[in-house]
Amino acid sequence: MQFGLIEMWQAMGAVAKGVAIILICLSIVAVYLFIERNIFYNRTKKKSKEVAPKLANLLKQGKIEEALELASKKENRISHLAQVTAAGIKEYLAGKESNLSFEEQIESCQRGCERASTIVVQQLRRGLSVLATISTSAPFIGLFGTIAGIINAFRGMALTGSGGIGAVAQGIAEALVTTAFGIGVAVIAVWCFNLLLNRVDIYAAEMANTTSEIVDFFVRQQEEAKR
Repeated sequence: MQFGLIEMWQAMGAVAKGVAIILICLSIVAVYLFIERNIFYNRTKKKSKEVAPKLANLLKQGKIEEALELASKKENRISHLAQVTAAGIKEYLAGKESNLSFEEQIESCQRGCERASTIVVQQLRRGLSVLATISTSAPFIGLFGTIAGIINAFRGMALTGSGGIGAVAQGIAEALVTTAFGIGVAVIAVWCFNLLLNRVDIYAAEMANTTSEIVDFFVRQQEEAKR
């Protein structure tokens, strides 16, 4: 008996084929999510690099309303830094209009930035839970195929009345193939998940830094106004 992919597929039972098809679909989903998320992250990074210097320049000039208008533009909403900046400025100005104390305005600004950061992180993490589920469930799905293969091996022994390698070869092959396939899909999903999660952590750190910079800007502006 030959053990090429086609020969093994033809020799596999219905359960093992079903397990293999499920694992193939899961691997496609994992690769798709990895590509789609990277495209989204790259768009976010590109837009943030484009708009962040403009926002910083407007704030340095004291043009707060203009900075809010720029950060709130539809084409800039893909930028995680623009979303955080817009939220912080909006809350600061709302607190100012409500005649809150400066300390309360700063706290309101910080909370606004943090709320926006939380929303953005959820957007960035979209699909990662699916990858985590695939990485943890794929080996068990492969194990299900392993059990089916072992059952077929024992069935082959029962039908032939022999315990020779020829009687169990097909079932053992099914068991090993589905096991290896399940582990392979899990490894791919884990790699994709960890790489994407690392990028999310980087963006979260950037938003935290932006929050700190916005708060510091308003504090410096208040100190300069007192002089």
